[in-house]
Amino acid sequence: MPERTSVRLNHVERGAGTPVLALHGWGPDHRLVLGCLEPVFADRTGYRRLYPDLPGMGKTPAPASFSSSDDLLAAVRDFVDDTIGDVPFLLVGESYGGYLARALTRSRPGQVLGLALICPVGTKLEHAERTVPEHQVLRPDPALLDSLDDRLAELVRDNVVVHTPETVRRFREEILTGVDLADAEAISRIRLRWELTEDPEGGAPFDRPTLVLTGRQDGAVGYLDQFALLPHYPRATFAAVDVAGHNLQIDQPGLFNALMWNWLDRVTAES
Repeated sequence: MPERTSVRLNHVERGAGTPVLALHGWGPDHRLVLGCLEPVFADRTGYRRLYPDLPGMGKTPAPASFSSSDDLLAAVRDFVDDTIGDVPFLLVGESYGGYLARALTRSRPGQVLGLALICPVGTKLEHAERTVPEHQVLRPDPALLDSLDDRLAELVRDNVVVHTPETVRRFREEILTGVDLADAEAISRIRLRWELTEDPEGGAPFDRPTLVLTGRQDGAVGYLDQFALLPHYPRATFAAVDVAGHNLQIDQPGLFNALMWNWLDRVTAES
């Protein structure tokens, strides 16, 4: 059995029933995935949602011994052992969290009932190697941006495709608050060894219900590199959503919810 890590992940839990583990992306904390998933489960009972902070992010520390993505993945595996055990569970990963989720699926294919990836890192881990479009603001609101402080206005302009008071609120509360908590030294150290030792798609194809959500205006991870993942996930629904950037769940919440509900229905039908 692999040696346990020295870190326990801070986490928030909601509901009861089939476990749903949700992993946020690089820099923010659990509030990103909590904010986008809780509306999905608002009218669905029977799910125990688990939202951990990854090491170095949110309220989970990353000791000096943590220096790679392998260390983060090991901490997530320990979290599964401690909070879920050997019970089958659903797995959701956003951005970099999708990279870890795919690796976790490889190591526990019989335990993962279904996999949902939200704007995940695709086949190219490093940004310079990715095929990405330019970020575009397709629904601007200049007056709204003028009402914000300079830092928030710039971040919204660079990260949100649809500018409304609601998208600004969600970006500030679900994403920016977590980014401001991140341990800059720790994530810089881990970032130097970002690539996992084992390729997440290096094992057998994952043949359970999968969802891959991407944004056509996502200037961070794009949508073409994720399409190349599909042979490994033969049961995947793939969506490249227009008027959506890297925060697709904020730009297009209605479509996001509908596609997530469809994924849950597919998982339920096979469970």
